[in-house]
Amino acid sequence: FFVDKVIAMGARIVLCDPHRAVVVGPSPLRGATLESPDIRAGMALLIAALAAEGGSRVYNIGQIERGYERIHERLASLGARIERVAPEGA
Repeated sequence: FFVDKVIAMGARIVLCDPHRAVVVGPSPLRGATLESPDIRAGMALLIAALAAEGGSRVYNIGQIERGYERIHERLASLGARIERVAPEGA
């Protein structure tokens, strides 16, 4: 479940059931290594990474790009510092 990854970044989230969560905040987030499981969860992780202190790496961004064309360019135009890097071994 992707919420576990945001909790590991420092978010205070209480999972009530599979369809509800309570977010207690604000909470400072720390950078992390993340993997996008699908479009929506991947976008949530990307936003958390942008809000976090320190650097983050988000893998499997193809999931995000399926629903958000040129998202890195759009976010960069808003001031986000995003660097696309080639996958290791590519």
